[in-house]
Amino acid sequence: MACLVVLGTQWGDEGKGKIVDLLAEQASAIVRFQGGNNAGHTLVVDGDKFIFHLVPSGVLHQDKICYIGNGVVVDPEVLLSEMAKLEAKGIAAGPDKIRVSERAQVIMPYHQALDLAREKAKGNQAIGTTGRGIGPCYEDKAARVGVRMVDLLEPDTLADKVETNCATKNYLLTGYLNSEGIPAEPIIEQYLEFGQRLAPHITDVAVELDEVLSDQGNVLLEGAQGTHLDIDHGTYPYVTSSNPVAGSACTGAGVGVTRLEKVMGVVKAYTTRVGGGPFLTELEDDNGRWLQEKGAEFGATTGRPRRCGWLDMVVVRHSVRLSGITGLAVTKLDVLTGLDTLQVCVGYKTADGEVIQRVPASLKQLGACTPVYEDLPGWSEDITGCRAYNELPANCQSYLERLAELAGAPLAVVSVGPGREQTIMLDDPWS
Repeated sequence: MACLVVLGTQWGDEGKGKIVDLLAEQASAIVRFQGGNNAGHTLVVDGDKFIFHLVPSGVLHQDKICYIGNGVVVDPEVLLSEMAKLEAKGIAAGPDKIRVSERAQVIMPYHQALDLAREKAKGNQAIGTTGRGIGPCYEDKAARVGVRMVDLLEPDTLADKVETNCATKNYLLTGYLNSEGIPAEPIIEQYLEFGQRLAPHITDVAVELDEVLSDQGNVLLEGAQGTHLDIDHGTYPYVTSSNPVAGSACTGAGVGVTRLEKVMGVVKAYTTRVGGGPFLTELEDDNGRWLQEKGAEFGATTGRPRRCGWLDMVVVRHSVRLSGITGLAVTKLDVLTGLDTLQVCVGYKTADGEVIQRVPASLKQLGACTPVYEDLPGWSEDITGCRAYNELPANCQSYLERLAELAGAPLAVVSVGPGREQTIMLDDPWS
């Protein structure tokens, strides 16, 4: 029996989906513990490309159960659409395969309307949300007025909540945000229908996970966004509305903290982020364009081009500290092939000239910092066919070893391409 957490160490888009897919082979259950359909996990299996927004990345393994935990905010329409697409490809997505927590919050049409209207009102100060209603849904959760999956099975409960919420949200939409209101009745009717279709999938996830662990099964807990989008520990307010750190896996899935054994942090071999917010190592030159084009850096959820830059080890080290990461999975290493010199950020120089090894909470202070770089030699050899660590070019090995040294955590997995087989396993996290 083991309980393993997989999370991102940067601003998301690190390639967590591929790592979860690989590790799911030895898991009995795979669980999403936070976020919503603002995440996009891309997998390439036997040449086929799959993009998941809500369904856990282990769904492609036939004998695994995939859970959506109570910490996730669920758009029922998106979930039903994903399941239909899976079944159209001959992949099981029935109630015995995909299970949803009865306590998970539900994204409603008024959440999406608020999300879009607020971003529009902010203009140049917009955070850069996906407009999927994630933040407003988490707001209702904290305000204790949210709709939960179990409410979709109780017509009176759902009607009371939707009518009350629509009155409140419409006042804000029309009176402050200069937008259109949302009628309650169509929502009630549509979401009761969603509830009927999803009823066989809705369950007490925490109880079922306890049963899996008690039966000596392995549980894989999957985060959605990267650590630096964490609402507490990220570059606030340019963050998501939940906690992608390891500690959140317990509350977001209903697993006791003493069950957790290992935490794998996924590190893209360079850095990217989507939307607004500080990004000290961002490149707007030929190297930045190289990373964006060769890495196909466009959002899986929105299609937006990602901002690209050199690897920031201050950011990664911060994530290692926050989540107690026990092993690193390095992804998209092949994208760096062909660059003569690679720069790695090893510290931030403040406006006072001090070199620091942390990410300041103040965006004003962070924005005044400049990256302190260390130059490392690149490599030109094609590494996409490497299947053992000693097959990698010497300069590539040096880059990885310096990354691990700066992070303060050992290498566990090295990905040299998008395919399952394009992976070098250095440590078995289940052992």
